[in-house]
Amino acid sequence: MNIKEFVKQQMRLEADSILRAAELIDDNMEKAVELILNCTGKVVAIGMGKSGIIAKKISSTLASTGTTSIFLHPAEGIHGDLGMLQKNDIVITISQSGNTQEVIAVIPYIKFLKIPLISITGNMNSALAQNSDIVLNSAIPEGYEPFNMVPTCSAVVQLSLGDALAVALLEKKNFKVNDYALFHPGGTIGKKLLLKVDDLMHSNDANPVINFEATMSDAIVLMTSKGLGCANVVNKDNKLIGIITDGDLRRFLAKGDIDLSNTVEFTMTKDPKRMKVGQLAVEALNLMEKYKITMLPIVDKNDCSVGLLHMHDLIRSGVVT
Repeated sequence: MNIKEFVKQQMRLEADSILRAAELIDDNMEKAVELILNCTGKVVAIGMGKSGIIAKKISSTLASTGTTSIFLHPAEGIHGDLGMLQKNDIVITISQSGNTQEVIAVIPYIKFLKIPLISITGNMNSALAQNSDIVLNSAIPEGYEPFNMVPTCSAVVQLSLGDALAVALLEKKNFKVNDYALFHPGGTIGKKLLLKVDDLMHSNDANPVINFEATMSDAIVLMTSKGLGCANVVNKDNKLIGIITDGDLRRFLAKGDIDLSNTVEFTMTKDPKRMKVGQLAVEALNLMEKYKITMLPIVDKNDCSVGLLHMHDLIRSGVVT
């Protein structure tokens, strides 16, 4: 057996399963989105075995994108945990066969509380499908899974449907990157989304600022003393009009013009890229990567120089990984 080709074929089957499931999407998906969107309680995801793992992932994705959600293990549910359910909740139950004993056992209590039930199942004639208010079809072709039993293709289809549901809700809620950051304040995600340029920039005495009428000699002294290899160039009103870098200095010397009494104005890079205070550090990173620069002036609302951000600052902070 050629393992490489076998694995490729398996991945193609899973990809094809998702594409086939996409063709089965109907008005029920829109109904499910609207139902959850108007939910005043929480979304409770239920599943057993591999489907339970998928249910946990879907619940986690919903929670991280602004929809309150928990996972309820059906076997634990019928032994007391059904008390987690409240009348203003919505339940999403996942079972490919639609006849999983533990899952079917919790349906009567869901019905008793008159909680809307959304199911993800590959069997539209199952007990789960017949007792659901909304059914999302996760059917896959026969023969796509080993022994038609091992949940490979069906699991990725279930997950794909759950992810699509979560992203649709995200769009309907007009969920923004800053909203996402509120649920991920720790680690790299939080740093990328919450840190602002103000938090990382060299400001006050550490901000290398020089007047456009200063000499190249003054610029070299300033750049050396601040240790950043560049300086923000301002006019008499402290408005940013340029930046002078080590590269500008090398080009100046390469011309054979070593008169250091020349003013900075004739050597600087005019109208440099810049960011305003309050903008996200990740936006600064994107700008630096787009224009292949390592230093970025930071200005206030009046375009006055207030700081300088170096790529090394982003690396140290964890924004760059």
